[in-house]
Amino acid sequence: MKRRIGKYEILRNLGKGATSVVYEALDPFVNRHVAIKVVFAEALGNEEHGKRYRKLFLTEASLAGKLSHPHIVSIYDAVADDEASYIVMEYVAGTTLERYCRPEHLLPVAKVLEIIFKCTKALDYAAKQGVIHRDIKPANIMLAGENDIKITDFGAALTTATETTEITGVGSPAYMSPEQVREQSLTHQTDIFSLGVVLYQLLTGKLPFQATNNYGMMYQVLNGDPLPPSSLRAEVPPQLDEILKRALHKDTAKRYRSWEEMSFDLVAVFGTLRRPENSMPDSAKFDTLRRLAFFRDFADLELWEVLRVTSWREHAAGHALIKEGDDGRSFYILAAGEVQVTKRGRLLSVLHAGDCFGEMAYLSKTQGKRSASVTAQTAITVIEIASQALVNATEICRHHFNGAFLQVLVERLSSADARLVEMHDAKDVGLI
Repeated sequence: MKRRIGKYEILRNLGKGATSVVYEALDPFVNRHVAIKVVFAEALGNEEHGKRYRKLFLTEASLAGKLSHPHIVSIYDAVADDEASYIVMEYVAGTTLERYCRPEHLLPVAKVLEIIFKCTKALDYAAKQGVIHRDIKPANIMLAGENDIKITDFGAALTTATETTEITGVGSPAYMSPEQVREQSLTHQTDIFSLGVVLYQLLTGKLPFQATNNYGMMYQVLNGDPLPPSSLRAEVPPQLDEILKRALHKDTAKRYRSWEEMSFDLVAVFGTLRRPENSMPDSAKFDTLRRLAFFRDFADLELWEVLRVTSWREHAAGHALIKEGDDGRSFYILAAGEVQVTKRGRLLSVLHAGDCFGEMAYLSKTQGKRSASVTAQTAITVIEIASQALVNATEICRHHFNGAFLQVLVERLSSADARLVEMHDAKDVGLI
């Protein structure tokens, strides 16, 4: 094995295919592990398929630095010269979803929905950047840790921002959309269909369309009607039958027209599933953040970052979150319910979903004493953010937090002014 490719130190072989080999390597300049896909010279020079392989390589290489999303494998660098042709990308310590498409290794339904929800958000982001993946399948979705996913292999992608000749016939027949099989013009809806196939397979351990060869598979994609997944697995709720019926519709006019529609329906199903006590899937958290006024100006990317730096907790009425005089190291945003703020036993205000409190722990940059107490007035869901975690967040994320805090302070000052005016008027007329 070569011990070095360019500046990268090769650590081990991750896998080998017909046209390329993938290594885990170390980038010594930034001290991070990367994955390097090296395309075989003989594949690029192949008389029959070389042109196709070069196109696929250049397509993926052209996306270096262009797709930045927590659920898409980042492409850092690409090199094509006489010595080697390779792509340097984010290293993901995990496995593909292929293992979890087998009947003996199926994941819980809630976890499957969590994975697919994150895929919808990643592919929605890609589509808005003018990129259609065209080869969504379990082998191109990595699962790292409990529920972190990364979509990879954009070699077959169609980039609408460039005026290049589209290569037809790419993709895996079992996951192709009808319009892909017919070699028609494609939109993001082709990826919706393919992800629907992946969802079906993760739920049931079976493909929605069955055939013994590629031609038979393409016929089934065009003409077959899959069984409802709930008929193949008892714990699949009927709502998922409807989601898959729409995602796998052969007519694009009756298929999901946007990723937002599909992700919204996936989140709705979570409410019907039994889940462990005090657990909340990332998809439900994301949907909650998107609905809170505090996060109105945050882009999806910043919301995913918010999820990474926050802790979510549920408390019963009467629970004391902050006690006057205690040291303050976190601030909070109320996701659901109501809390009351008191000082020296006197009620100052009642806060509702979307309101923040304790933010001076971050804004003052010092760990001072809490100036008031905050107690749950009803059952609540609260988002806790350690001040140091936000300090270490990206600049754009901190910028949005600072903007939201400024808006909160302006509203509080305006409210305080209004109360002072009311008190002054009441004094003038002898009411106080």
